[in-house]
Amino acid sequence: MGHPAPFNLKYIGIGNEQWGPQYLERYEPFAKAVKAKYPNMNIVSSAGPSPGGELFDKASAKLRELKAELIDEHYYAKPEWFRENVGRYDNYPRTGPKIFAGEYAAQSVAIGSPDNKNNWDCAISEAAFMTGLERNADVVTMASYAPLFAHVDAWQWTPDLIWFDNLKAYGTPNYYVQKLFATNPGTTMLPVQLGNNAKNGQDNLFASAVADDKAGEVVVKLVNYSPQPRTVTLNLAGAKKLGKSGKAIVLASNDLQAVNSIEQPMNIAPKEEKFAVKSSTISYTLAPNSFTVLRVPGKR
Repeated sequence: MGHPAPFNLKYIGIGNEQWGPQYLERYEPFAKAVKAKYPNMNIVSSAGPSPGGELFDKASAKLRELKAELIDEHYYAKPEWFRENVGRYDNYPRTGPKIFAGEYAAQSVAIGSPDNKNNWDCAISEAAFMTGLERNADVVTMASYAPLFAHVDAWQWTPDLIWFDNLKAYGTPNYYVQKLFATNPGTTMLPVQLGNNAKNGQDNLFASAVADDKAGEVVVKLVNYSPQPRTVTLNLAGAKKLGKSGKAIVLASNDLQAVNSIEQPMNIAPKEEKFAVKSSTISYTLAPNSFTVLRVPGKR
């Protein structure tokens, strides 16, 4: 390819959205050949185009039997599927293949429908689902929204993360959800226990938390899928040297059908605000239909 040095490739996929006995039969010799030549290469295998069903179950079981390293799972479904499956990996085996959430996007109408919109309902539902991915980061090692780009006048699939015309581009609400997760990572997972042992996602409240040891901050992500504001109490009793104020980054809209556009690119976009930290018990009111990232200075 005209490149004088190795590309330092670490991952290679064998198939994309393949399934059935032929794929599984042919996967094995391909995997053996790759490992023989490149023993340190991480192989990504395919579980098919859907997140469940007979073909998915058979592929996942066979790939586990073959000691696959990474299984590529794809989720294209209605927004409620994402909220209902926040705990998808809570009881996933901690040994064996890891998960690459290689393609996912909530579909406002139906899978592959030209009427799908990048609306706030889809984006906030993806945010809820991603709290589950983050809480299970020991299993879900990578995740990727799809597709990435589309021209407003010439596209093959919708929804897409970023739209553009010949002069301008804008990020969808889904883009800002992805950005908030990408720019607020942690170095260590922290346990999240909701009040009265409530299940994560109960009453449409979703949460994950990490410690950012490099920044010396605790980062809590909260999704309030409710038309009403909700006051939550954070107990950071285990944190040391808490700061006197924290930062909230809020993505919200009262209209679940709201979208961004070329004309209104920032209709739904993050807003930042400060909040007081008076003790290790912090009270904060979440906006209706919101995804909020709270950053509190403090060390584990």
